[in-house]
Amino acid sequence: MHTLESDLTIQHKGEPLGERIILRGKIVDGDGRPVAGQLLEIWQANSAGRYVHKRDQHPAPLDPNFTGVGRAITGADGSYEFTTIKPGPYPWKNHFNAWRPAHIHFSLFGTQFTQRMITQMYFPGDPLFALDPIYQAIVDPAARQRLVATYDHDITSHEWATGYSFDLVLTGTHRTPFETDTTAGQSPEGAH
Repeated sequence: MHTLESDLTIQHKGEPLGERIILRGKIVDGDGRPVAGQLLEIWQANSAGRYVHKRDQHPAPLDPNFTGVGRAITGADGSYEFTTIKPGPYPWKNHFNAWRPAHIHFSLFGTQFTQRMITQMYFPGDPLFALDPIYQAIVDPAARQRLVATYDHDITSHEWATGYSFDLVLTGTHRTPFETDTTAGQSPEGAH
């Protein structure tokens, strides 16, 4: 797939604001076999915690150089890579003083667009985990941990971007939690 779609930092005339990150991982089945040719889409808020979406009324600024949407197709070994900006947390109206932890949505498409699996990837050590009902809706702590990316110094690019590893497992006992498993993948607004 064209780099323009997997590098969210070069989709506009200027540089987006925020911490540049590289996300790299693999999509595998429950036996560890790679899933090649898989269409993968991400969407996210900008570094200030704002989505480019009419329903997002958070008063944080929009970034004219960041749309927050990217696509990639996995390689023969199931691998993918995105370059993007680390999203900011944002408020939502679930309860008083409610804030979503920084996260990136992942959407996997099957052989048809009607076959779609959606999940969220979080960042390690976020202080909002314990307060977020979406993250906490996944009752198994090991399953919750599978939604947290790992900082990876080997992916980190010298003086350019920090790197994170995030693998997706489609089946089996170590399956990544998806929205079809729980309501944990989507807020009531649907866009977040």
